Amino acid sequence: MKILETHIVPALDEKIRLQEYAASAFNSISTRSGIKKAIKRKEILIDGEFGNTSDWVKEFQKLELLQQEVPTKKVFQLGLEVIFEDDFLAVIQKPPGYPTSGNYFKTIENALPFNLNVSAEQDALPFPLPVHRLDNPTSGLLLIAKTRIAQTKLNLAFEHKEIQKTYLALVHGEAPETCIYNTNIRSKTAITKVTRITTFSFKEKPYSILEVYPETGRTHQIRIHLSGNDLPIVGDIEYGLKIHPFQKKGLYLTAIALNFTHPISKEAMSVKIDPPQKFRLLEEF
Repeated sequence: MKILETHIVPALDEKIRLQEYAASAFNSISTRSGIKKAIKRKEILIDGEFGNTSDWVKEFQKLELLQQEVPTKKVFQLGLEVIFEDDFLAVIQKPPGYPTSGNYFKTIENALPFNLNVSAEQDALPFPLPVHRLDNPTSGLLLIAKTRIAQTKLNLAFEHKEIQKTYLALVHGEAPETCIYNTNIRSKTAITKVTRITTFSFKEKPYSILEVYPETGRTHQIRIHLSGNDLPIVGDIEYGLKIHPFQKKGLYLTAIALNFTHPISKEAMSVKIDPPQKFRLLEEF
């Protein structure tokens, strides 16, 4: 296995176990839960021996973080639009109709190696990994980690609500100008902010185009909140109406903007795309 990082333990003020100490010793893994998983996978050595969570750390010991041998991966050769890429992360545009990841072959995750360059960083992940999900029928911007450090820091940024996502949605009904939906989903806090862009009528039925800002990331959160407030998304056959009069089918929900801080350069990143064609066709109404 490849050695990613090496750390020599300095003089210690108090006794501390490996699981607690290593979270601050390595850059690639900065949480105790992450260290625990790495120890279980036999990726941490103490003076050349595999470490255990219960081991006491002693001064002048050498700690090494290992990377497992790269497994073989079946790559899904689906072309994706790459909006931004460097050695640490990427932002791609996910097409509708594909799951982000999961126990399938035709996933966006399996298509990433076909579309992204291999990172030259020492802590490069074996394969690029999405750090959040978009539902199968949802299109738009997806943030990808290419290194361990980027993955850890982006996951923490999502956990601390430091990454802002903006969606565009077409819904049945006339939406209020602004509103916040905070109904729990599966007993967990869920918050969705909504701003109405426009309202129009088509075949004597009202519709609204919304910008949607989820502050939490529950599964199907936007779809559940809008449907639960009599504003089902057009094309949402699971939570809304099974038919609609518009020519373009599919779910009218797309992630159009991401705002975050680059985990390595600390640069403020603002990535935005134009709405899909089916949204642009609505301008005639």
